[in-house]
Amino acid sequence: MKPDYQRVLAAISEGDVVSLLQDLVRIPSVYSPDEPGRNEERVADYVAAFLRNMGVEVHVEEVAPGRPNVIGIVRGTRPGPCLLLEAHSDVVTPGNPAGWTHAPFGAEIVGRRLYGRGACDTKNGITSAVMAVKGVLESGVDFPGSIMLAIPVDEEGMMLGIKHFIEQGWADSVDAALICEPEDNRICVAQKGAMRVLVHVKGKQAHGCMPFAGVNPNTRMAKFILEVAAYEQQEVQRLGRHPYLGVPSLTPTVVKAPAEGEGQLNVLPADCLVAYDIRTVSGQNHEQIYKDLQGIARRLEDADPEKARIELEWIEDRPVTATALEEPIVQAVAAAYRLLTGREPVYDGVPGATDGTFLSAWKNIPVVVTGSGVREVPHQYDEWVDIDQLLETTRLYALAILEFLNGAGAAHY
Repeated sequence: MKPDYQRVLAAISEGDVVSLLQDLVRIPSVYSPDEPGRNEERVADYVAAFLRNMGVEVHVEEVAPGRPNVIGIVRGTRPGPCLLLEAHSDVVTPGNPAGWTHAPFGAEIVGRRLYGRGACDTKNGITSAVMAVKGVLESGVDFPGSIMLAIPVDEEGMMLGIKHFIEQGWADSVDAALICEPEDNRICVAQKGAMRVLVHVKGKQAHGCMPFAGVNPNTRMAKFILEVAAYEQQEVQRLGRHPYLGVPSLTPTVVKAPAEGEGQLNVLPADCLVAYDIRTVSGQNHEQIYKDLQGIARRLEDADPEKARIELEWIEDRPVTATALEEPIVQAVAAAYRLLTGREPVYDGVPGATDGTFLSAWKNIPVVVTGSGVREVPHQYDEWVDIDQLLETTRLYALAILEFLNGAGAAHY
């Protein structure tokens, strides 16, 4: 291994890495409109101050009240490419605290695991990105180009943070992006597409003992759900299994009847609302999927004696993304992994969308997604990250930065 690389790795301290992650996990950053103090602002303030203490140029931009993005820039000694490392500051709700064995925001360490909401998604990513850059700076190694850190808000929502980052022009100078998500340090070169579709069945409210006086939206929604499940299987059979992304899915995740207000046991509701989380793979066209769903709705309406209306609303679109194995960022991360572990990397895909989806789709930036953590652990009770893997990721990011800026990326600059 090159002496410069050894100096960078020597500058990364386990104690410092773990301490930063504990501090971040202990700051709740669940988006909560009714509790502004629990939003992302406190984490953003902490990270911004930490980066300034490192000597990093810091920019803080408010995306929405109490919801700021943090951008850090480190410039090399000569012209070269710009590598972005990105990890979001928001976390999902911990749910019922009684479901946790460890306090959701306690950052408790048991054995070699650190527990808490965000420990795996993605305050571990923030930690590894920041501490990798800190290791590069403290080692004093020379590098061309620049390193950009982005810690945006709302990745767990409608991804307002990364959209704002792009709209404000920050992505214009970025040549490649490393998205810090829990992927067991596999090199993910593809991401599933996503559609969010609301389905609204309009019925007629009536007393539960006299359903004939109304029009039941729930039974009609049940028929729609079953028709979509059959359509999903048709798509799976048509497309087969993608080597990195698996199979597509159309999942009803939220069911509400009535759509607004509270239901009651003896009241036939006036309407029913279902939210669909649709995940797509290469070979699918989102416009066609939406047309097919509309076709299912129209067929059910035509066959309905009461002609209950079924309305669809497409509220979010995230395309499938793919990065070629020949891209400099893929080559850089793979080389860093080999140097660090002595093993060949595993290539994979992300089963969902990330902030990298919009960097790829809107700006055509080559994206790799990798980081510490088992991908099934986020959003569960007792979320955790393995400390040894957290350290491996931090070192992997540091070497990937140097490999990209000095090697693979510089050759294409």
